[in-house]
Amino acid sequence: MNANTPDTLATKLAEAALTILVRCCRNEVAAASRDDLEAACAAMRAKARPVIDQLLDDARAAPWVAEAAFHAAALELAQAGIAVLRKA
Repeated sequence: MNANTPDTLATKLAEAALTILVRCCRNEVAAASRDDLEAACAAMRAKARPVIDQLLDDARAAPWVAEAAFHAAALELAQAGIAVLRKA
């Protein structure tokens, strides 16, 4: 495996999760304070390790569903941020 692959995967996953977060919570993001946005990002970061581990396990076990596993991981990360923003 390429040594840069996990970093690239994590970056792409973060971009996808943030895109989902902004598209789902456009009004909440616009109205959120800097602290609220940081809290949402912190929640997403806290879930990142187990989500990435699950994504890698799923992709290794069934490579044909790797893209679906990636999207599921992005949705799971985004959900952590959405939950925080909607409580704020």
